[in-house]
Amino acid sequence: MTKLLHRKKHLTSFQMIISGFALVILTGALILMLPISSKSGSITPFNEALFTSTSAVCVTGLVVLDTASYWSGFGQFIILLLIQIGGMGVITVGVLLALLSGKKISLMQRNTMQESIGAPKVGGIVRLTSFIIKATFLFELTGTLVMMPVFCKDFGIKGVWMSIFHSISAFCNAGFDLMGTVEAPFSSLTAYMGNPVINITIMLLIIIGGIGFYTWDDIRTNKYRWKRYRMQSKVIIATTLILLILPSIYFYCFESEGLSTGERIFSSLFQSVAPRTAGFNTVNLALFSGVGQCIVIILMLIGGSPGSTAGGMKTTTIAVLFANAIAVFRRKEDTHFFGRRIDENVIKNAATILMLYLFLFVSGALIISAVEKIPLGTCMFEAASAMGTAGLTLGITSGLGVISQITLMILMFFGRVGGLTLIYAAFSGVEKNLSRLPQEKITVG
Repeated sequence: MTKLLHRKKHLTSFQMIISGFALVILTGALILMLPISSKSGSITPFNEALFTSTSAVCVTGLVVLDTASYWSGFGQFIILLLIQIGGMGVITVGVLLALLSGKKISLMQRNTMQESIGAPKVGGIVRLTSFIIKATFLFELTGTLVMMPVFCKDFGIKGVWMSIFHSISAFCNAGFDLMGTVEAPFSSLTAYMGNPVINITIMLLIIIGGIGFYTWDDIRTNKYRWKRYRMQSKVIIATTLILLILPSIYFYCFESEGLSTGERIFSSLFQSVAPRTAGFNTVNLALFSGVGQCIVIILMLIGGSPGSTAGGMKTTTIAVLFANAIAVFRRKEDTHFFGRRIDENVIKNAATILMLYLFLFVSGALIISAVEKIPLGTCMFEAASAMGTAGLTLGITSGLGVISQITLMILMFFGRVGGLTLIYAAFSGVEKNLSRLPQEKITVG
């Protein structure tokens, strides 16, 4: 990874980000193929190892092999390492290694770091990266210590490893878990549906990791002085609250019948938080109504916020599009948030991201449905989970064929790296055309 940071003459910052993710995924797959990585001591097929590695680095959580019952302790450690690298960002980890070795960070490396974590400017980027690294380990350590008494009570000394694994997986919005058994694989956190410690800790880790480090830097700097917050931080916090409250109300009223009051509250909140790219679940999502599953699909596609451990279209993308629609409805010339005008290029980028996600999401679902002969609605749920790097499933992942696995891997990679990053990397050598063609009006709507 550190070598990638120094290839500035050959790769643009966008190409370095993509190359870094691809290299880590391939390396992880090769290690997971080794006999030492599986409990049975057998060689794992390349496609299954690659799928697991892709899901871990892209912090998704979709798995074809149950993490707890199939992989050995070494294999689980490799998966957790891949999750940590993918959550923090390949470039951030590379910078960490460079800082530990005492190397100076060049301007090109700073630009790459800026693109990687979604910072608006290069200034102070090294300080921000250092804050990201420290905050990541602090939150993960806190989550581990809080959950340890519960897991140690249930699993003995193994509970320490369980606490570490689930804390990192939750903060990185990965959704990998160690709850499955040979008799009951892929069970996620259903056994802890009513446990307040596990529910609250996992939810807080998901939210903290998903709102973005740039937002947390704003919170750390300005604390309760809301007016001093950057406009982006205000938008992220406001949008996140809306996406947490409204779905929770629906899930509580219509999808939680038969549960006690405590379980109903926790399950409603958890199912509102987890689809935003986290991948854990405390209830069987296959039992949700069509409306409930549709809401989960929307939440998975939206995902987290820029510069976070989460994937998806991002909360700011949806917020910008809604604000632009409101401006059009009111016949306002400019789109704005909190007394600040939004640049037109940002609106164009948001519309482009939405179209890319919808196109790939639908295309992926159609491919899987056609190949596997599975109902389209179920395949749309799976495709949205991959695109939003959410990791939730209706139970079809482990039975998918190679073509469907490849489709999901492409969607996971796209969802984690970002659509515009891939496009900018592909067309980085194309010179910008400054000439403009004659303008003519076209009617829409």
